[in-house]
Order: sequence, then structure tokens, then C-alpha cells
Amino acid sequence: MGPVDLDLVARKLRDSVSFLPLKDLRYSSAPLEGHTWFMSAMDDTHDEGGVQFQRFPSAASKGRVLCLKGRDNHDGAWNYYALAWREALPENATFLKGLTFVSYNHYDYDNIWHGLSAAVPFVSWHIGNGCAAAPARWVLYHWGELRTEMSTWLTTLMEATFGGGAPLNIERFLDGDGYGDDSVACFEDAVVTRHNEGGMSRDRRIETYDLLRCKARRYCNVSLDGRQSEVTGGGLPVIGMTMFMRTGARSFKNETAVIRIFEKECRKVEGCRFMVAYSSNLTFCEQVKVMSSTDILISPHGAQLTNMFFMDKNSSVMEFFPKGWLKLAGVGQFVYHWIASWSAMKHEGAWRDPDGDPCPYPDDDRRCMSIYKGGKIGHNETHFSDWAKRVLEEVRMRKTEETSKKNFPATEFSNGCSCG
Repeated sequence: MGPVDLDLVARKLRDSVSFLPLKDLRYSSAPLEGHTWFMSAMDDTHDEGGVQFQRFPSAASKGRVLCLKGRDNHDGAWNYYALAWREALPENATFLKGLTFVSYNHYDYDNIWHGLSAAVPFVSWHIGNGCAAAPARWVLYHWGELRTEMSTWLTTLMEATFGGGAPLNIERFLDGDGYGDDSVACFEDAVVTRHNEGGMSRDRRIETYDLLRCKARRYCNVSLDGRQSEVTGGGLPVIGMTMFMRTGARSFKNETAVIRIFEKECRKVEGCRFMVAYSSNLTFCEQVKVMSSTDILISPHGAQLTNMFFMDKNSSVMEFFPKGWLKLAGVGQFVYHWIASWSAMKHEGAWRDPDGDPCPYPDDDRRCMSIYKGGKIGHNETHFSDWAKRVLEEVRMRKTEETSKKNFPATEFSNGCSCG
């Protein structure tokens, strides 16, 4: 047997690389039923905290690296992936060094909740690896379609979390970045997630939100330990009550009346400080600072409530809905109950307006949701007053006990946001 022609072997391996569509249409009707149409031929790894991810190269990939081809932002079936040995990359391949995050999102990256839910597994994976590895770049996909940006809020949070404010490099695969339609990018090291926060344990989620809170506060020059120990001149705990308002859909019909109700109840409690803020008027750091001084968050259902995890742990959230959502909006209406649990906050329940624009169909007809979706929220003075009194008393008692015991529950990451 003669000597092996290594160049010939490499050429054969290079020519044998098979690109498969990122979007596998076999699963197009069931993307959330245990399958994903994104890189469907690959299985996930599950770590001890329930994070689902893929790592390339790894034993699961038999030492092969991940390669991506295509930049279509309308049909993910025209974007492709393949596995290749580093010594035999496909033709026209650019080898990109460093760690690459590849994100699949069933929703989008513009809504801050949807975008955050796709980013959280990467943060959790980062913690599980001792926070030693930060991404050199991110590649974003939505249903296999290339996306080129996150919301400003999410971009800033990820820059604060991974780079201490260093710019987040979102790989675009555009001609201006050196990639054409037939170009291939192969990654020295890549982590892929496809299931958002799905499967993560509550403890792991709390750990992840602790790190996000700490990193955001440090980035925005807010006290890492929050304000658990803040007291009045008389030694009573300070209670921050914030109304975090929206404009347009799901805003209050009569803001002035609602503000008056909660402000009145706050004035009855010594140490209560009342604030009204509009999420649309605030920068990322301004939102972090508002939440850091808030013990009771009062807000309509909407993405702005995602900011709740910037509050001190054990803080309270009061949520409001327009007419019709309970029957027709699906499980997504409970997302802020979930994030409250995942970030160790206390969701104090929701008020659902029984009144609103009429629908010409039966109440449980899904066609009504198009009417209710953009509805505004009324108010019930008696209910709101009683609700505020109860929550204020709960928070006052808890903070008084903490103050008397000098037991201020700083987060696990308060000492410089360390982890690992």
C-alpha cells in the first residue's frame, strides 16, 4: 500500500461537505412541538441548568466546525449550514476566529422581551462556562432568515453583560462585509441555541437574571446592591412606587385619574416615594436607574415590563390588561408572571378591564382579538386603592423587617458581578 496523499484526502473531504437548508420545511407546521426547523439534523446538548445548546467543534460534531452560507432575509430555506473539518473547509470559505453565538428566534429581536428570551440562554451558557468566554460576534436568525440588528435596549444590555460596553459585533454576511451570495463563513468556535429560555431551571434563570441586573447596574453607574438599606430620617424604609406608562395600545384611558389613585395611597405611607415614567422617553440606562429605585412597579401589560428584573429581588409588580385578553390572548399574556418568578420578583396579580370596545362576535371568537389587542385600559378606583394599600403594606412590612435585621438581600453577583 502506497503513501497516503494528504492533499487528495483534503480535497475529497472539502468536496464532500454537504450544505443543508437552515429552515427544514418538514417541521414548518410544528416548530414549537419538540422540533425546530432550524438546523433540524442536529441534536441539542443539555447542561445541568437545563440550557439547550449546540457547540462546534465538539464530540457531537465529531470535531467538525460549523459553516454558514447565504444571507437571505425573506426565506430561511435559501440559507444553509454544514459541518466541516478545519483542515478541509469548503471552497470560498472564510475562517472566522474567536467565539461566535448563533441565535435562532421563533419571534423577533426588536421586541425587548422576545429578544431577551433568545439572548438569555447565551448568558446562562456563559455563566456555566465560568464567564471566561465572550463572543467575538453574533449571528441572528429568525425562522432561518438573517437578521442584522437587535433592539437598542437589548444590544446595550448584551454589550454591558459580555463586553463591559464594548460594541456588539452582529455578523451581517452582506456584500459590504466581504460576503457574497456564494460565500461561506466557518467558525473556529460556535455556540448555537434554538429554544430561547425553554427547559432552563428556575434556579438557573434567577442566576442569569442576577448577572444581567448586576452588569446593567454597573454599566449604568447604579449601586450594585440596590437600595435595600435606604431609610428615611426617622429610620423607616424608603419604598419606591413607580407607574411605568405606555402610550397608544394598552395605555390607560384616563392616566390622570389612575395616577391620582396610586399617588394618594403612596402619600399615606411614610417613606413612600411616588414616580411616573414613560418607557418610550427613557434611554436604556435611564430605565435601569428608574427600576433600581423601584420597589412596586405599576404598569400595563407590554414589553416595558421586561425591565422589572432591574429592580431589587423580591420587589412587587402590578399588571393591567384591557378587555378580552384572558379568553383570547393565549399563554403569552402570562409572560410577566413568568419573568417575575424567573427573576425572583413578586407578581401581585393582574387587573383585567371588564369594559372596552364592543365586538360584534361572541366573546370567545378569536376575531375579537383584533379589536381588543389595541384596546385601552379603564380604571376602578375602589379596586385600585385597595390593591395599592395591600401591596404597600406587604412591602412596608418586608422592608421594615429587613431593616431591623440589617438583612439586605444583595444578589449573588453584587460583589463586582463575579460568576462561575
